[in-house]
Amino acid sequence: MGDTHIHTSFSTDAFIMGVRTLPDDAYTFAKGGEIQHAAGYGIRIKTPLDFAAVTDHSEFLGAMRRLKPDVPLSARSLRTRLLNDSPLRNTLALVRTFIGFKPGDLDVPNADGIAHDAWQEIIDAAERHNDPGRFTSFIGYEWSGTPDNRNLHRNVLYRSSKVPDIPYSSVESKDPRDLWTALEQQREQGMQNFAIPHNGNLSDGRMYDSVAFDGTRFDASYAERRMRNEPLTEMFQIKGSSETNPLLSPEDEFAGFEIYDKKLFTLEPGKAKGSYIRDALRLGIEFSHNEGFNPYRFGVLAGTDSHNASSPVDENNYHGKLPLLDGSAGIRLSKSILIPEERRMGQQWSAQGLSAVWAENNTRASLFDAMLRKETYATSGPRISVRFFGGWQFSEADIQQEDFIDIGYRNGVPMGGTLPASTATAPSFAVVALKDPESGNLDRVQIIKGWVDGSGKSHERIYDVALSDSRKVDPTTNKAPAVGNTVNAKDATYSNSIGATQLAVVWKDPDFDPKSEAFYYARVIEIPTPRWSTFDAIKLGVDAPEPVSIQERAVTSAIWYDPQNEGVATK
Repeated sequence: MGDTHIHTSFSTDAFIMGVRTLPDDAYTFAKGGEIQHAAGYGIRIKTPLDFAAVTDHSEFLGAMRRLKPDVPLSARSLRTRLLNDSPLRNTLALVRTFIGFKPGDLDVPNADGIAHDAWQEIIDAAERHNDPGRFTSFIGYEWSGTPDNRNLHRNVLYRSSKVPDIPYSSVESKDPRDLWTALEQQREQGMQNFAIPHNGNLSDGRMYDSVAFDGTRFDASYAERRMRNEPLTEMFQIKGSSETNPLLSPEDEFAGFEIYDKKLFTLEPGKAKGSYIRDALRLGIEFSHNEGFNPYRFGVLAGTDSHNASSPVDENNYHGKLPLLDGSAGIRLSKSILIPEERRMGQQWSAQGLSAVWAENNTRASLFDAMLRKETYATSGPRISVRFFGGWQFSEADIQQEDFIDIGYRNGVPMGGTLPASTATAPSFAVVALKDPESGNLDRVQIIKGWVDGSGKSHERIYDVALSDSRKVDPTTNKAPAVGNTVNAKDATYSNSIGATQLAVVWKDPDFDPKSEAFYYARVIEIPTPRWSTFDAIKLGVDAPEPVSIQERAVTSAIWYDPQNEGVATK
């Protein structure tokens, strides 16, 4: 597992918020080493990562570190301020940072030269830490187009060290199609790459819209370009989850997980429609049914978006995203900085997420190729292991075999694949999930299905296909009883006396219509465990804010069924 979304002090917002760490620090942290947080304490991940990517913002890349602008944390460090200043004075420092600094107003002499130098340092760090077979460091960056505070950000990853002289920036264009053009031109020169959209939840309906950036209608060429340039999208990260929203999925009792649905840089609520992944998958099959093309046939992964050169996914050791906003328990719970409850962004953010990739080897090429074929899944942080195959002849006996993985590939397609049409009555799906040894037991496995009816309208349904503790789905409500909750908020503990260490099932779609295009993905949910804010409350000796506990999870890339697909299954 790994983190494909990490920032360092080369990113403008990271530097002005107190970060001074560099790409080497990010890889040191990812491999299990200790680095220094901007607030002055050491941070270390509980379980080292298998791969990571430093993805600093391409806009003004490296400029703040070079120019050292006049912001509060340039004069005195965050640690010094937290140890010596009053909450009021710290609040004024935060206000001055926000109000007194606008990157767009900067006159950066030799901006391209500064960006080139920072980019070269990012490349050099990735090359130093790349250790094929043991640890993979991808070269990448973030393109941060934000029209009218609507997040359209994308991370760009490269398959090798063959990369451009300087990253493409939204200073040149805020239209994602122009980014695609730049990436296409690079691929023509042998620079294999793709982009990963993230935080659709902050896009106010623009990330997964039904029209292009300029309002023009989609066509088959647009759909092909989008899927060629963006085979994956990010589901979990610090600034919230992008799977779905209760407004879009009212029948999904787990849809409200770590929702943060504001426009970027504001506290205004954004539109749900067009901002979430499941809705995009549904829109995609509607387009396929009605227009003959699908612009949203993507897989999923996750990344933290930490700006501390770290991956803060451990709830009991969370250290935030941007130091001046959420770099200590006192800041996050508004004891060191005075922020009204409704404006506490840091308290609403999350300790998530990580990407899982089923690749043959832990190398850049193997991982990159597996991402291209969408054999990936996202977790909110825990190292839950999930295998998900779709086919026409799986049986319960298959998941009990030692060579289950071989059977899955031989008789079906993995996550990210497409089932061919068949004369069988319905597809079957095999799911095997193992808990993270360091986290909560498993509550359940669900399969989420989306399909289109004869009129071209999409629908969704959640099936509880495997439940722990001998629970059964109520046939009258189609709901399963809750697994229970052992979390003690007073000491931030829980017990694995409920749930299961492993869940495995073969499920056959009972509502299958061979004429209807559909997608299926698996969601594995843990029992309740303490949220990071509960651990913070104990440190501060205060009552824990709600929610006290959360149910961490893993969500796979979808498997598609296309009644027009008469050929060999795609894998």
